[in-house]
Amino acid sequence: MIRVMLVDDQELLRTGFRMVLSAQPDIEVVAEAGDGAAAVRALEGAAVDVVLMDIRMPGVDGVEATRMIRARGDEPKVLILTTFDLDEYAFAALKAGASGFLLKDVPPTDLISAIRSVHSGDSVVAPSTTRRLLERFAVHLPDAYGPSRDHPGVAALTAREREVLLLVARGLSNAEIATRLELAEATVKTHLGRVLAKLELRDRAQAVVFAYESGLVRPSGRAGP
Repeated sequence: MIRVMLVDDQELLRTGFRMVLSAQPDIEVVAEAGDGAAAVRALEGAAVDVVLMDIRMPGVDGVEATRMIRARGDEPKVLILTTFDLDEYAFAALKAGASGFLLKDVPPTDLISAIRSVHSGDSVVAPSTTRRLLERFAVHLPDAYGPSRDHPGVAALTAREREVLLLVARGLSNAEIATRLELAEATVKTHLGRVLAKLELRDRAQAVVFAYESGLVRPSGRAGP
C-alpha cells in the first residue's frame, strides 16, 4: 500500500485528489495539511511514502517544506503541484529534493501513475517536460561557475558520461539516448547511474537541473562551451 499525504491550502483540491486516490486499491491517503509547516508536523505522527505538495501556500511554502522533508532522509518522496506560471518555484523544489512535478490539472490516470512511479524510486516527469520547464526560466539562473568546462562536477565526468547527461537534459529518454549513441539501453542506464553518483544527485530530474545550472546546457538548448 502506498501511503500518501496531500498538502494544499485549497481544501477543494485536496478533496478532489483524495477521491481519486482513495479509489485505487494500492493507494491510501493517510494525512492532509493546508501548509508546509503543518505537513512537516504531520510527518511526526504519520508514516508517509509520497507527499503531494502544492508550491504556493501561506507560511511555509512548498519549496521550504520539501527541503525540510527531504532533510529527514530518503522517505517520503515529494511530488510538486505547479502551474506553468510558477515554474521558478518548481525548479527550486527540484533543487530542494523533489522527485518531480505535476500540473494542478493533471489527469487522474497521470496522477496515479506518477505516485506509483515515485514510490518505486523513479522520477515522475518525462525528461522533455522537465526540459521545457527549465527552458522557460533558465535564463534567470546565476552563472555561478562560468563555462561548463570549469565546473568541478562536469570535470569529473568521462566524455561518455557528459554526453549522456547532455542528452538527458535535452529531453531524451534512455531508449532514445541508446539509439542516438548506438548503445544498449542498459549501458545508458549504467552511465546515468554513474553520473548521479559522481554528482551526488538523487534522480534524473536533478540531473537536468544540474546540467542547466552548470552551463552544460544553455536555455536555447545548445551545449555549453
